[in-house]
Amino acid sequence: MKIAVIIVRTLVALMFLFAAVSWFAMVFFHAFPMPPTTGNMKIFNDGLAASGYLMMLIKITELVCALFLLFGRYVALALIVLFPVMVNIVLVNAFLAPSGLVAVVPLLLGVLFLAYSQREKYAPLFTSK
Repeated sequence: MKIAVIIVRTLVALMFLFAAVSWFAMVFFHAFPMPPTTGNMKIFNDGLAASGYLMMLIKITELVCALFLLFGRYVALALIVLFPVMVNIVLVNAFLAPSGLVAVVPLLLGVLFLAYSQREKYAPLFTSK
């Protein structure tokens, strides 16, 4: 189980790290053009861009949490912080770009597996006093 956790943690970290770094490369260094979007996905992306800060906040969060996961430090905290981001990724792909679910579902399963492996650290959050 311990080896599986390390493997899944590394793969999830690399996926989030790749997403964050490629976004920074695209925005700041114009390394490659923004992939074209249409319809509701374009409206959604334009709304995120119009906020001026939201995508930057999300990508910095992904980057920091990916590094935590990659180095095995603060894993439980990183998963708690990443979970709302992961839920949004799943819902955006489910409703606006269903073809993206092929990549998102394994990522979600990896995050859920890691959360399950950290369940003893989350137990105090669910105790009522």
